Amino acid sequence: MHRLLDDYAHENGLRGVSPKLKLAIGVFSIIACIASPMPAVPLAVSACLSAALIALARIPWRLYIGLTAIPLSFALLSASVVALISPGEALVSIGALRLSSEGMWLGLLLVSRTIGGTSSLFFMALTTPMTEIFAILRSMGLPESLVELSMLIYRYIFVLLEEAMMVHSAQDMRMGYSSIRSSISSSAMLASVLFIRAWERGERLMVAMDSRCYSGRMPLVESHSVRLDHLAVSVIYILSITALLLAVIRGGSA
Repeated sequence: MHRLLDDYAHENGLRGVSPKLKLAIGVFSIIACIASPMPAVPLAVSACLSAALIALARIPWRLYIGLTAIPLSFALLSASVVALISPGEALVSIGALRLSSEGMWLGLLLVSRTIGGTSSLFFMALTTPMTEIFAILRSMGLPESLVELSMLIYRYIFVLLEEAMMVHSAQDMRMGYSSIRSSISSSAMLASVLFIRAWERGERLMVAMDSRCYSGRMPLVESHSVRLDHLAVSVIYILSITALLLAVIRGGSA
C-alpha cells in the first residue's frame, strides 16, 4: 500500500500540537539557518528537529533519511562547484580548478544550510496536514480565492496520484513493464489513460461537491489550542537557537 507524506502528517505523534506553533517553529528555524554565518546553527536546528520528528512524531527514520538524501545530494553537488570556483589561496589545484580554504568554508556553509532548511520544511510537512495550513493562511488574511484554488489543486493532486497508481498496478500485473519496449509503450498508455480518467474523476468530484451545497468556500477544521507545555518547549527551543545564533554572529565579528 502506498503511503504519502500527507498520511504521516495526519497520523504522527505531534498531531495534537497546535499547527500555528509548529509553523512558527519551522519558519523561525528557516530564518535562523539563513541568518547564520556559520554551520553551527543550521546543524543544531537540524539535530533538534530531526530528533523531534523521529522520537516525538514517530516518523520512520528510514523514510526521513531517504527524504533528506534527495536535496542533500543536490546540495553536495552545488557545494563542490562553489568550493572549486571560489577565489582565495589555492590549497589544491587540478587544471583550471582551484580548491581554497574560503571555498571549502562556503561549501560547508551551503550544505549545512541545506540540511537545516530541509529539516525545517520536513518538520512542517510531516507533522501538519495541509488543510490546517490552509486554515492558518485563511485566518492570516490571505485572499479567499487563492486559498480555495490552492485547496482544489492540492485535492486534485491526490486524485491524479490515485488514478496513476491504479492504472500502473493494472499494467504491472499484466507484465506491462517486463522489458524496455513494453515499459515505453505502457508509460505512453498510462499518460493517455491518466488524462482521461483524471478528467472524469474531476468532474465527478465537482458534482459531489455541488450536491453538498458547495458555494465556493470549503469548511476547514479549527486549529488546536496551544498547550502550556508545548508552548514552554517551543520557547526553550527558540531561545536556545537565538542565543546560539547571537553567539555565532558576535564570535564572527570579533
